Amino acid sequence: MSEPSPTYPDPSLNDAALAAALADGAGAVLLGLRAAVDAAGGGFEARAFKDAGDAASQEWLAAALAHARPGDAVLSEEAKDDASRLSADRVWIIDPLDGTREFAERHADGDRWRDDFAVHVALWQRGRGLTAGAVGLPARGTTFATADAAGPAAEAAREVLEGRRPLRIAASRSRPPEFVTALAARDDVELVPMGSAGVKVVSVVDGTVDAYVHGGGQYEWDSAAPVAVAAAAGLDCTRLDSSPLEYNRQDPWLPDLFVCHPALASHLRAALTQVGVDIKEGAQS
Repeated sequence: MSEPSPTYPDPSLNDAALAAALADGAGAVLLGLRAAVDAAGGGFEARAFKDAGDAASQEWLAAALAHARPGDAVLSEEAKDDASRLSADRVWIIDPLDGTREFAERHADGDRWRDDFAVHVALWQRGRGLTAGAVGLPARGTTFATADAAGPAAEAAREVLEGRRPLRIAASRSRPPEFVTALAARDDVELVPMGSAGVKVVSVVDGTVDAYVHGGGQYEWDSAAPVAVAAAAGLDCTRLDSSPLEYNRQDPWLPDLFVCHPALASHLRAALTQVGVDIKEGAQS
C-alpha cells in the first residue's frame, strides 16, 4: 500500500517559502515509496524503482505547481519541454529526483538506504534570474532554501589559504571528471565523494566541503535550485571561466559549473589551471 500524497502547498505562500514547501512535499512522496518497499519486505528492481521515483515526484510537483502558481511556466527534467516558457516572465525549474542512483540504492550492509539524493525547485524571473530556490534532502530530513541560507564561514577559507588543511572538493563517487582526479593528486586538495549535484552544492553551503567544480556538462535543472541557494548564502556561483550562469535558455544544457567560497575562488582557479584546465573554455587541455 502506498503512502498518502502530501497536501499541496498554500498558494498564499511567497515564492521562497513555496519553493521549500514544494521540495518538502516531493521529498515526502519519495520517502513514501521507500517506506512501501520496506513494508513489502525490502525487495525491488532498481531500474523500475528509479523510474517510479522520477514519475511520482514529477506528478506531485506538477500538480502542486498548477495549484499554487497556475500562471507560471515549468521546465522539468521529467516533462516535455514547452517552448512557451521562453516568453514567460516566471519559470519554475525543477528536478523531481536528483540522484536516482542514490535514491534506489542501499549501503553495503543492506539495512540502510543511501541519503545523498535531492529534490530541486527553483524560480527564474525575467530580468532578475534565479529569485527563489530550495534543495530538499528528504532522507536527511532537511531542506536548504534561499529564504534561510546562511553565509559561508570565513574561518574555513582562512584554514585553506594558510595551509592548515587541504581544499575539500565535492566529487562524484562513481565518475569524477579527469581534471578533478588530477586535482586530487595534489597534496593540498582532498576529494569528498558524494551523490547528486544538489547534495554536492549544498555541501559547500554547509561547510562540509569548500567547492564543487563540474566540467562534464549538466542541464539547467541539475543546478538551478542548488545555485539559487548557494548564491543566497554568499557563494561564488559561475561558469568555470567566471562568466554568469544563465537559465531559461532555449537549450537548457550548461557546460560547466563552479561553486566556491568567494575567498577561495582565485586559489581554486589557479589550481585548476596548474592541472591543465583551460579556464576560458571550461575544459581540460
